[in-house]
Amino acid sequence: MKTIKILSLVTIALLVVSCNKNGVTNKSLKTELDSISYAIGMDVARNVKASFTEFDKDLFIQGYVNMSDSSNVLIEEAKVQQIIQTYMQKQQQEKVKKQKEEALKKAEEQFGENKVAGETFLAENISKEGVETTESGLQYIVLKQGSGETPEATSKVKVHYHGTRIDGTVFDSSVDRGKPSEFGVNQVIPGWIEGLQLMKAGSKYKFFIPQELAYGAFPRQGGTIKPFDALVFEVELLEIVK
Repeated sequence: MKTIKILSLVTIALLVVSCNKNGVTNKSLKTELDSISYAIGMDVARNVKASFTEFDKDLFIQGYVNMSDSSNVLIEEAKVQQIIQTYMQKQQQEKVKKQKEEALKKAEEQFGENKVAGETFLAENISKEGVETTESGLQYIVLKQGSGETPEATSKVKVHYHGTRIDGTVFDSSVDRGKPSEFGVNQVIPGWIEGLQLMKAGSKYKFFIPQELAYGAFPRQGGTIKPFDALVFEVELLEIVK
């Protein structure tokens, strides 16, 4: 135990040498124990540097010494892992948020015209005959009104659909494949989730879906749908699958 404690103290000393010029005397590696001690110090420093952008080395040493001596511990031992995990999760969330903000900015720079085109299309479409608009901004036309039941968010439905960009480019079509699709209402894009719950089984609607109710700035990479695309779907609700 004494040897382990000595090794740990050497590790801590080496970790903070760059910030405390008088704290450690540089030594050469003469024995196997010297090499192990130095290697442990390097490994700890590497992991700390990789995991923490902000780090109070003085408190790090204080926590180490207090725990080693079992004296003046400022945090209950049972809470230590939770504090570390909470911090790491917060850092990861902030990293993901920053990455998403950067990706969104880049998408807006590259596909801003796409966003404007969709907004213009929907603004002009809203006044056309038969077009209804929901509070969310979803636009639709009733092509055929069915008489069956209306699905709920938790329902499974069987549909035929034909999807295009606003320029008419087809990106997906069960009609073209000649085979209807089945899926849960809550498993699709927000515009579909809302639109399907407006329909009765046997109905056929045409949806004009704003980009924010479709795939927004991040559609599937390499697909026909581009960032900020407003989408047009003809959807026939064949049945609610029991």
